[in-house]
Amino acid sequence: MCRWIAYRGETIALEHYVTAPARSLVAQSLHALESTASTHGDGFGLGWYGDHPEPGLYREVRPAWSDENLRYLCRHIQSHMFFAHVRSATGTPITRPNCHPFACGRWLFMHNGFIGDWTRIRRRVEALIPDELYGSRTGTTDSEAMFLAILGAGLDRDPIGAVARTLAAVTAMCCEDGHADPLRFTAAIANGRDLYAFRYAVNDKANTLYYRAVGKDVVIVSEPLDEDRSEWHAVAPDHVVVARANHAPEVLPFRVAQQVAAE
Repeated sequence: MCRWIAYRGETIALEHYVTAPARSLVAQSLHALESTASTHGDGFGLGWYGDHPEPGLYREVRPAWSDENLRYLCRHIQSHMFFAHVRSATGTPITRPNCHPFACGRWLFMHNGFIGDWTRIRRRVEALIPDELYGSRTGTTDSEAMFLAILGAGLDRDPIGAVARTLAAVTAMCCEDGHADPLRFTAAIANGRDLYAFRYAVNDKANTLYYRAVGKDVVIVSEPLDEDRSEWHAVAPDHVVVARANHAPEVLPFRVAQQVAAE
């Protein structure tokens, strides 16, 4: 499984969370404590917002610990909202287009988990992507397909609902005709202003998610960045962390089952 960090708050250098802490993302790429995979060396990526509506993006197929550019980038890039991700591939090739985060328009997305029996349902999941967005599919991962499907489900007007509707459709695919394919979706999505992080699973245990908030600043992680757990809050399964601009973060129930029933 992958490890990731999402931040929204005052403008800071990315190094404050990506490379500097004792349990930084680079440290976790070498030795994660709360993942089914200890090392995460199948590529990494950064996504950040600056002076433009669309995010900046840097992705590389080398392990995070071996890229000499990463520490320089994180020391000098400053942002009020950024993503960082180290990958442990679950079957798709190790290529730059398959590294997280993914960007489309003003949106960023990254994911820790997997989407059912991908070989069985891939074609139908990709069919959820509208024609006008399919040209943005440059890789082969289940994560990118889900991102574009969520965009097509109304992400701009209803972020939480769009994620719930897409997961409801894919959950139904995983559970049809006697199947019980596991689906794990611990993911973050942002538009440069608002940040959402989800923890959900069906037929399996949801991957870990934590957050720490100081005032209106929030950092959301796959696992804590230091040994002191007192300021880190575990997010329960079937919940979403909502960190909107100029508001303190809140944790809300995330009801995919209601969406399934409503279809």
